[in-house]
Amino acid sequence: MKKKLTVLTGAGMSAESGISTFRDSNGLWNNHPVCEVATPEGFVANPQLVLDFYNERRRELLNAQPNDGHRGLAALEKDYDVYIVTQNVDDLHERAGSTRVIHLHGELMKSCAVNNLKTPYDIPPDSPDLHVGDTDNDGYQLRPFIVWFGEAVPMIDPAIEWVKAADIFVIIGTSLKVYPAAGLLNYVRSGKPVYLIDPKEVQTYRSDVQVIKAGASEGVKRLAEILVR
Repeated sequence: MKKKLTVLTGAGMSAESGISTFRDSNGLWNNHPVCEVATPEGFVANPQLVLDFYNERRRELLNAQPNDGHRGLAALEKDYDVYIVTQNVDDLHERAGSTRVIHLHGELMKSCAVNNLKTPYDIPPDSPDLHVGDTDNDGYQLRPFIVWFGEAVPMIDPAIEWVKAADIFVIIGTSLKVYPAAGLLNYVRSGKPVYLIDPKEVQTYRSDVQVIKAGASEGVKRLAEILVR
């Protein structure tokens, strides 16, 4: 029976693919106040501004490709049952070949109606923009299928179960400052190995974390080498 390898990924996972991060020194939040483009209140105040912000993110994603880190995690499915919990809203894990992915913060290539945040609709790559006036079949305005600040994180409970079941837990490219995702580390069973891949210092408040100080692609390569020993 294959061991269960659960991976938590953040913005650093996709940075090498050219996806803009939010919290770095030149991140998106420096140019776009959170309250304007990532809250329900911001959407009510200026829906087209919010839609344009995510339209730009979507076009950026369509021009991006999975990096060696994404592909390396997908390749690990040969020897492990790999479960990926990502804070990212891109689809690069899936495009790299990973088959079990939970998106905690939603999915950029999907929309939902303002009255029903649980039912997503695929956004076609050849028509990636949303506009004011775009509605579902019942006439409700469509919005990005994104978990905004102040909204519940519906996929956190399934993610917790994946972490509880993990034989190995890996953290890649996240600052561990955003909750509830950062709290997933607390659900790793005692005695199970934990690896953290990041070129920067990340505070985990745990002494048993094995740090691989590298970017996603190099870090996943080193992780694979460790796991096959």
